[in-house]
Formats: sequence, C-alpha cells, structure tokens
Amino acid sequence: MEITSLDIVLCEFYFSNLNQSKKRPVLVFKDNLPFDDFIAIPISSKIGNMTNDEILIELKIFENGSIPVKSKLILRKTFVVSKSAVIKKYGTVKEDFFKYTKKQFCKYFEC
Repeated sequence: MEITSLDIVLCEFYFSNLNQSKKRPVLVFKDNLPFDDFIAIPISSKIGNMTNDEILIELKIFENGSIPVKSKLILRKTFVVSKSAVIKKYGTVKEDFFKYTKKQFCKYFEC
C-alpha cells in the first residue's frame, strides 16, 4: 500500500511472542526512510487529561477520510514502523494541520 506523510493509517503491531497483536492508528510523519520504514506518531482515543505534547484530532483536520472517534496524537511516543505493518488508510490530514504538528513536534523535542 502506498503511504505518504499526512496519511493516517491503521497498523498491526505484534507482541514479542508473535502470537498476539494489536491494531493501532498512527500519523505518517516522515515516509521516506530506508528499508520501507516510516516515522509514525501514535494516536489514542483517550482524550481526557491532555498534555502539552498531545494534539487533538477532529474531523475538520482531514483533507479526506476520517477516523472513527475523536482522538489525539501523542508526540512523545513517536517511533519507526515498517510499511508492511500498514493494514489500511483512514485518510489524509490537511497541510496546515500537518505543519502545526511539525511545529509542535520541534517545540517538544527542541529541534
């Protein structure tokens, strides 16, 4: 499946025993890493008690598509994912929301 930065995708993550897995949505933050990897920002639907490194995701931030429930990005938990873990694409966020996310990311990580 072709993915690019700005996409929100559903990924399947296996536990270390490889017998169980969880499916979780992520924002594709950077899609051009070697070895078919990308940088992902995890998404959670638990939006109570938001901190300064979390960004609310609402329907209005989507260029196309959506996610099932109001959620948040968790910047502090950014990680690398193999593109083979992607199950489906939920949609694409608007450019201005993505720029805001990048700005908040750099503010949090002091880059």
